[in-house]
Amino acid sequence: MALLEVKQLVTEFHTDDGVARALDHVSFSLERGKVLGIVGESGSGKSVTAFSLMNLVEKPGRVSGGEILFKGEDLRLASAKRWGQLRGDRIAMVFQDPMMSLNPVMRIGAQLAETVAIHSKATRAEIEQRVFEALQRVGIPAPRERMRAYPHELSGGMRQRVAIANAIINRPDLIIADEPTTALDVTIQAQILYEMKQLARASGTALIWITHDISVVKDLADEVCVMYAGRIIERGPVAQIIHAPRHPYTRGLLDALPRAGSPGKRLYAIPGATPPLLALPPGCAFAPRCGHATRACTAIPPVFEQGGREHRCFFPLG
Repeated sequence: MALLEVKQLVTEFHTDDGVARALDHVSFSLERGKVLGIVGESGSGKSVTAFSLMNLVEKPGRVSGGEILFKGEDLRLASAKRWGQLRGDRIAMVFQDPMMSLNPVMRIGAQLAETVAIHSKATRAEIEQRVFEALQRVGIPAPRERMRAYPHELSGGMRQRVAIANAIINRPDLIIADEPTTALDVTIQAQILYEMKQLARASGTALIWITHDISVVKDLADEVCVMYAGRIIERGPVAQIIHAPRHPYTRGLLDALPRAGSPGKRLYAIPGATPPLLALPPGCAFAPRCGHATRACTAIPPVFEQGGREHRCFFPLG
C-alpha cells in the first residue's frame, strides 16, 4: 500500500467574481522512501497542493472534493485534534521562507526542542541530543553553538537548514517541501538537495518537492508531476519525462533551461502566460500557448495512460 494516495482532489476559492478552481481533480501516489517532484509555473497549483495536503487552505478557499489517504486514513475526515497529532510528527512541511516556520524571538535549540516535546515524552537530555543530531544531519557546523543562536543571527541558507532540521527531527513519514531552495545560491541549493535525497533513502521518509525549476527534480526525484492551471498534465518517472516528454508544456519547460556550451544564446520562452483561474479557456488550458493545438483541444483532454506514464494531450510528442 502506498504511503500517500491523492484521489481526484479539488480545491476551490470562492470570490466575488466567481469560483476559482485551483486544483482540478488532482491524483497521484507516493511510496515510502521515494521522492515526488511537482513542477510548474507560478499559478499552476503547486503550493495549493501542498497546503491542501496539510489542511492549511484558508477561507475563501476550501478542499471541496476528492480523497487524501495517508497510510489508509482519509485526512479530509480528520479532526483538528488529529491534525495536531499529525503535523510536525508524521507529516512535516518546509516552507519557501524559513521565517514562516521559525519564531524570531526564540533560540534555535528551544524551537526544535519544542517540536520534539509536543509529540513525545522524551527527557530533556534526550531532546537536546535529538536537536543536536538533527542540526548535524542537515550540515550545520558547530550545532551546539547554533542551538543558542536566534534566527536573525543566521544566514538565509542556515535558516533554511534549521527549518529542514525542524521538519525531520521527529522522523516523519512524509515531508512536503514547498520551493525551499528558491532564494538560495546554487551551491547551497545543491548541498540541501543532496542531503534531502540521502535522508529519504536512509530513513524511508517520503518527500514531495515542489519547484518551478524542472532541472531541480532531475537528480532528486523518482517521479514527477507537471502541473498547469490546476491540473496534472503529465506524470511519470523523472528520467523518462526529462528525456522524452509527451506534453508540449513539459517540452517548453525543458527548452527554457540554459544549455552548457551555448553561451550568449537567447533562451526559449513559452509564449503567453498562465491564464487566470477565473477565465480559463475552454478545453485544454494550455491550448492558447501551444503550437500543436487544433479544434480538438477545445475539449478537456482525458488522462491517457501508457507504459506507466500519464499525460493530458490529444497530440502527445514522441
